[in-house]
Amino acid sequence: MIDLHVHSTCSDGSETPERVVELAAAAGCTAMALTDHDGLAGVARAGERAKSLGIGFVPGCEVSCAFSPGTMHALAYFVEPGEGPLQSELERLRRDRSKRNDLLLQRLKDLGLPVILDEVEAAAGSSVVGRPHFASVLVANGAASSIQDAFERLLAKGAPGYVPKARIDAAAFIAAATGAGAVAVLAHPLTLGIDAPGLDRVLEELSAVGLVGMECYYGRYSPEERAGLALMAKRHDIVATGGSDFHGSFKPDLLVGTGTGDLDVPDTAISELLDRKPR
Repeated sequence: MIDLHVHSTCSDGSETPERVVELAAAAGCTAMALTDHDGLAGVARAGERAKSLGIGFVPGCEVSCAFSPGTMHALAYFVEPGEGPLQSELERLRRDRSKRNDLLLQRLKDLGLPVILDEVEAAAGSSVVGRPHFASVLVANGAASSIQDAFERLLAKGAPGYVPKARIDAAAFIAAATGAGAVAVLAHPLTLGIDAPGLDRVLEELSAVGLVGMECYYGRYSPEERAGLALMAKRHDIVATGGSDFHGSFKPDLLVGTGTGDLDVPDTAISELLDRKPR
């Protein structure tokens, strides 16, 4: 069992990079990937802990790509901190995230909601400030009943407090990942908000420019959805990957390794991804 989609306090998860590796080992994972949003800050720490526990580790990240009508997220695997085209793009996205947080804070204040910067930063602790930390403050101050409620009513796309973030074109992300010696994978494809023929067209277009995989085995997907996506990946000759999308207390129903309880990502996915890695 492996888990190729896990977040830590270096983006919008509630557990440290070291702790998510420990959770993966405790769950029985033979390998895991750290895929924090827009950055690689936790990769070295997670890699060291994985080495000490004797489990495989894949350095990665997740980014938001431009897409309509739904949401497109993409994952990059085997990308290390340092210089490179993808690393430069991640830096640009992090700068935009800071600007977005300022706008989000003002938007929530304009809506008359009880949130101040000091509280949000305290909720984030040492992690990068993101929407889950705003949600935590809204819950703590009685403006929402739960993290999920805060997102659904106030922070999600289309909600009154939503502020869009910078997004990269999917083809540009794939090119940057490839240029950095990494591989690009489409994350949780059902959030694209399109039907099966539409997803087929997206995969045809993206695989033609270097997409190597799709997250078929996702934490919240049903067995039927996973099987259907795996068949689609096979038709397009891309790797069927998967992961829990663990965020700790911010997505409490998702556990490292097992998602909602029945996730079982084939460990062959890592070797298949390695075979597609730029030489």
